[in-house]
Amino acid sequence: MSINSSEKLVIVGQTPLRGEVSIAGAKNAVLKHMAAALLAKDVSVICNVPELTDVQIMLDVLNELGAKTDYNKDEKIVTIDATNLTSVVAPDELVSKMRASFVVLGSLIGREKEAVVALPGGCAIGARRVNFHLKGIEALGGECKIVDGYVHAKAKKLVGADICLDIPSVGATENIMLAAVLAEGVTHIQNCAQEPEIVDLANFLKAMGADIQGAGTNQITVTGVKQEQLHGAHYTTIPDRIEAGTYMSAIIATRGKGIIKNIFPNHLTIFTGKLLEMGTKIKILEPNTIEVSAQGRLNAENFITQPYPGFPTDLQALAMVLLSTANGVSVVTESLYENRFMHINELWKMGANIKQDKNHAIIKGVENLVGTQVSSTDLRAGAALVVAGLMAIGESEVNALHHIDRGYEKFVDKLKGLGAKIERVKEFDRSLHDAKI
Repeated sequence: MSINSSEKLVIVGQTPLRGEVSIAGAKNAVLKHMAAALLAKDVSVICNVPELTDVQIMLDVLNELGAKTDYNKDEKIVTIDATNLTSVVAPDELVSKMRASFVVLGSLIGREKEAVVALPGGCAIGARRVNFHLKGIEALGGECKIVDGYVHAKAKKLVGADICLDIPSVGATENIMLAAVLAEGVTHIQNCAQEPEIVDLANFLKAMGADIQGAGTNQITVTGVKQEQLHGAHYTTIPDRIEAGTYMSAIIATRGKGIIKNIFPNHLTIFTGKLLEMGTKIKILEPNTIEVSAQGRLNAENFITQPYPGFPTDLQALAMVLLSTANGVSVVTESLYENRFMHINELWKMGANIKQDKNHAIIKGVENLVGTQVSSTDLRAGAALVVAGLMAIGESEVNALHHIDRGYEKFVDKLKGLGAKIERVKEFDRSLHDAKI
């Protein structure tokens, strides 16, 4: 998928969204499956893979390491042949584009006992340090040092250890899990991340022959296996809970009514609970299908972002958009990333009344947002600004689409399928009318 910074989204707001939308595979799960496939000297097949720029970057990383990859976009299937790797160097020009690619560190040190991986990049939402990752690798017997922007990791052998994370870091949990799969003995990871994507990675690894218990709790136990016990896996990725939350927000923001398919409702329990308290209606129609609707003004609500199973930081900006026109005053506290309020400046342009006090946002609901030109500051903020445009009076333009392309498959097409008046146009196209919506 190409990225064109000269493109923008042009939106005419206040059209209630109606219809059905199907959720794609989870970006934050499938990228880790792709990295995990490096552990086996075999072929793995991953299904339900969304067409995203992040997926293409990870494919480029794997190809750089010598794996042979194929992506059937029509069938959403990635095939990875990691039988023979030719390099242990994941270069800066790739890893710096996307933080998730840093998890190849765990796979490479586990399989090859050596890895040279560039320090990660991605959205500039705040400090996401790698020290927890490196301490975990070192606890298993690796030696890590940072030289010229690269992590150099080596080990004569890896041996299971008891590791307690200072915070339940998702990336550190994943890297330690991957490294521990081929370590000698048993590894206990305490205070680990509990996200559904962690559970999905553990299930993928178990499908490869790994021995992992406790994923989804605050302690994961990995009993090391030998290289010959690992084999390729054929695995289907879970639905993307953040994409699901995005379309739920879009339908609610426009006071519409829609059906969302291919969703695991229990992955969004806290978020759904807050939406219900705001005054929305959410029905489970089938185990993997829900109906979402809203009428009238929403109620003010307070929440604090927390590691799973708490309120997801990735849905904070979307919830803030909904609260921007709610009755009363809401307080949103961002406890995970110090720079995850950058969308507030953009919402001000649209007439929102939001005051920031350090990591707290105080939101006084206004009657309506008003369309204007705004710019995505990161992936989730970009999606939130699109939703703001859908609910605003008049026409909005959203720029810096490369952020949105990282995490949303066919975003415009899916929104148009729900009736949204939205087009992706070149910068020289002056208005939505030029795009002939």
